[in-house]
Amino acid sequence: MSIRKAKGYRYGIHIPDMKDLTKDKPIEQFPAPKKVYISLSQHIGAPANACVEVGEYVKKGQLIGKENGVVSANVYSSVCGTIVAIEDIVNDMGQKQKYVVIENDFSNEEILFDNIKDFEPSTLIARIREAGIVGLGGAGFPTAVKLTPKNQLEYLIINGAECEPYLNCDNRLMLERTDDIYKGICYVAKALNITKIIIGIEANKPEAIHAFKCFNDLDVAILKKQYPMGSEKHLIYCTTGRKVPVGKMPFDVGVCVQNIKTMIACYEAIDLNKPLTEGVLTVSGNGVNEPKNLKVPLGTSFNEIVEFCGGAKDNVVKVIAGGPMMGRALIGLNQFTRKTDSGILLLTNTEANTNEPTNCINCAKCANNCPMRLMPMFIEQFTLIGDYKSAEKYGAMNCIECGSCSFNCPARRTLVQSIQTAKAKIKEMKQNAK
Repeated sequence: MSIRKAKGYRYGIHIPDMKDLTKDKPIEQFPAPKKVYISLSQHIGAPANACVEVGEYVKKGQLIGKENGVVSANVYSSVCGTIVAIEDIVNDMGQKQKYVVIENDFSNEEILFDNIKDFEPSTLIARIREAGIVGLGGAGFPTAVKLTPKNQLEYLIINGAECEPYLNCDNRLMLERTDDIYKGICYVAKALNITKIIIGIEANKPEAIHAFKCFNDLDVAILKKQYPMGSEKHLIYCTTGRKVPVGKMPFDVGVCVQNIKTMIACYEAIDLNKPLTEGVLTVSGNGVNEPKNLKVPLGTSFNEIVEFCGGAKDNVVKVIAGGPMMGRALIGLNQFTRKTDSGILLLTNTEANTNEPTNCINCAKCANNCPMRLMPMFIEQFTLIGDYKSAEKYGAMNCIECGSCSFNCPARRTLVQSIQTAKAKIKEMKQNAK
């Protein structure tokens, strides 16, 4: 075991972390709702195929969506009850997705996997795939795919940075379920045949840093409080000194990065034989009466979660799914929890800037603070005139959508949204070219 200060990196930004609202609040179990709406697309890749029908009775932990290809993930019921609908619902990105709607009968019967017969790497990976585990830090990439790289890796890095303001779910899990996280780490390290394990934790979480001191085979790296420290590429550089080239992935430099919540899901799948049916998230912001950290069945209504937290105040001006930097603003609370959810924020006008954008003043603050060394102002300009080839030339595809540019922009330009549009159009152009 070693504890060390990790490297820093140039650029990025320093922002108020706003974590005091829930930092000291233990995770509470949210009671199972009367009805859940479970998306069949809770991951990067192909949506799962529904393997149940309307009118069918299912138990908690029963498979309702079968993975559809290598880059896909199984989906399981989070309650017991009758399937009342399989329907299209518009998600927080404005896309129609297939949802399985289950009416809970509160019988709480649960289906578990059989005990695994051995703890060989192939067996561990098969169980993680079967359990429907994906990256729970937000990306949603199927974990079993990350555990089968083409080359032998040298480092397993656990991302405990949680650099987004307001969010505290990873921090609370590191304090409350330290041993479970460690067991999950050991299983993933064995699956990858890796002995070098680093857990990176931001310096503003001293209790979490202390919690992992007792594990002799972990290298605890204290990360500088800097945004976006939780970005995969920046975390790799700060903990190992390795740089992931443009267009390359962590495995190209011998590294696998995993999230805290993902490690707990792996532990539960292997030791407790449980599929992924619940998620931990933070409900925060000065617009909610009782900020909390909650463990919630997948498919639970955001409305019900906020009501459980005492309801919303009258001065809410913005609702965000996720963190304020990389999360998505919602038009309301008519959404349902998915595997990758980490927070629901209700922000007041003192927390969220609602001013209309004005013309770019060419101050270059967005470029000076971009952690990827891009020029967001040029990417936006080319996107607005439909010149997506030039937007790509200026590095649109290398943007990590961290929001640093928009945060610093005195003109309140919607830079991230423009870059997201450019990336989508560039992908569409390349697909059409094929």
